[in-house]
Amino acid sequence: MSRRAPARGGAAAHAPGSVRIIGGRWRGTRLPVPGRPGLRPTSDRVRETLFNWLMPALPGARVLDLFAGSGALGLEAVSRGAAQATLVERDPALAAALDAHVQRLGARERVRVVNEDALRWLDAPPDGLATIAFVDPPFAAGLWEVVLPALVPRLEADAWVYVESPAAAPPPPLPAGWRLHRELRTAQSRAALYRGPGMGRTDTLDGTRPAP
Repeated sequence: MSRRAPARGGAAAHAPGSVRIIGGRWRGTRLPVPGRPGLRPTSDRVRETLFNWLMPALPGARVLDLFAGSGALGLEAVSRGAAQATLVERDPALAAALDAHVQRLGARERVRVVNEDALRWLDAPPDGLATIAFVDPPFAAGLWEVVLPALVPRLEADAWVYVESPAAAPPPPLPAGWRLHRELRTAQSRAALYRGPGMGRTDTLDGTRPAP
């Protein structure tokens, strides 16, 4: 059954601003972001740590960025070597901004923007499987319990899954067989990287720097 995700939480919109791609071919590029209710781009510090963890897995990766928002995670992944990315964002203004970023970066062959509710999109038959997925929904909506099981059919069996959630809340419940690889806590959020239960996997990414 199709499920519609609630709008990004928060009563007031953040002021328009920008996010910065911090590594790879587009390093230093600033991308304007519309002011939208509840928009909360992942901080530079957390993104730097996350992509240090993922560095060996990025070349050639197929990336899925649900609740893409500013696009900071999906575009950073492609900047650092991912082969392709799908950015799913239900807010029309944010999706239009993402499409403009893709055009500006000359990345249409590698990045697809989908203006759709994430849960409804996950309900559709998959047209390809991701090797890395980013799950950073609006915190106020409490979507992890429904999103994570719905995501599994879109993933390779041993995919890497990044989940961001409130620092003060218990960790989201995981699908069977997923295991925590690394995590980072800030005052506002818990950033965690998990690995799927695929056969022949290892639980470490050789060459990653230790978590701070």
